[in-house]
Amino acid sequence: MSIFDVLLLALGLSADAFAVSICKGLSVQKLKPKHALICGAYFGGFQALMPLIGYYLGASFSDLISSVTHWIAFALLLLIGGNMIREAVWGDDDDCTPDFSPAAMLPMAIATSIDALAVGVAISMSADENSMGVFSQIAIIGVITLTLSAVGVYIGNAFGKKFKKSAEILGGSILILLGVKILLEGLGIIG
Repeated sequence: MSIFDVLLLALGLSADAFAVSICKGLSVQKLKPKHALICGAYFGGFQALMPLIGYYLGASFSDLISSVTHWIAFALLLLIGGNMIREAVWGDDDDCTPDFSPAAMLPMAIATSIDALAVGVAISMSADENSMGVFSQIAIIGVITLTLSAVGVYIGNAFGKKFKKSAEILGGSILILLGVKILLEGLGIIG
């Protein structure tokens, strides 16, 4: 993947964490910088960890399915992106509490990064000699998610739920478009 693809992927993956961070910011009466740092650290950390795990899982069985990897990457990104859009449009609004304890943040960080695990598998299947290294890709995903999550807390505190649904729809759309791009490249339709 090119740097542009990785940036788009990072933006798409960070949409869920951004939306939850907006919700967390909305729930806080007196916002402190530590609230933004906690959200950023949890969400950015898990968004970096999960694709790394997915990458190694995908790499371990990629030889068995190398002829269809572009289809698998496409299917995974289509499912993840479609699910994000579905949840944004028809999902229930989460009741967000002002609890920033590890017991509250850990499940949210895992839940918002499960899709990144599947993306890690997709990264392992779309890697080629022209792409960035996996650690560079994962670092970009983590840093962008950390940044957007921290900013999301402030946005949520200032503006409320106005951006939550839009962020999830945009993120899902980006993931679907990346899946289509990977499929078209794998089929030799685009270079």
